[in-house]
Amino acid sequence: MMAKLLHPISDGKTRCGWVGAKPHVITYHDREWGVPIHDDRKHFEMLLLEGAQAGLTWETILLRRDGYRRAFAEFDPKKVARCTAKRKAVLLKNPGIIRNRLKVGSAVTNAQAFLAVQEEFGSFDRYVWQFVGGKPNVNRWARMSQVPATSPESDELSKNLKKRGFRFVGSTIIYAYMQAAGLVNDHTADCCMRARR
Repeated sequence: MMAKLLHPISDGKTRCGWVGAKPHVITYHDREWGVPIHDDRKHFEMLLLEGAQAGLTWETILLRRDGYRRAFAEFDPKKVARCTAKRKAVLLKNPGIIRNRLKVGSAVTNAQAFLAVQEEFGSFDRYVWQFVGGKPNVNRWARMSQVPATSPESDELSKNLKKRGFRFVGSTIIYAYMQAAGLVNDHTADCCMRARR
């Protein structure tokens, strides 16, 4: 519904094949996707949104991002971790987010696990970057069809997160999170953002 109000952009720039011409997707791609994150709240936001995206398109989630921000306390894991059953019931009636009981429940469970990781490692950032040796994995794909859905690093991180009690963190979801958080740079060789990363 909201997408109909957004007019396609044609600025002549070549971008990664998944982007298309919708302004909100272009803005996300150009300003965020593949940019290394080192802020814990931002890590939590991307984990929450990538988990919510399971089975849906990223555009669907981007259009609800503000709704998620309001519903989940500006992505503050401490506040989300304290979410009660009553609050979850309210969230399941919120049209600004994906109203899926398992996904809403996993946001709370993941917030609790996220806090435990922060306690153990000092920050989630310190924990997660160790899976790529402290610097982004820069891939050199010629076209989007070469970009994998998972990697050995996403397999390992997924397994470790599951062991720590996280949910909706399969390797495919985690690879998408790693791309979003800049742990992996998958801008294709012809993408206008490639040189800026």
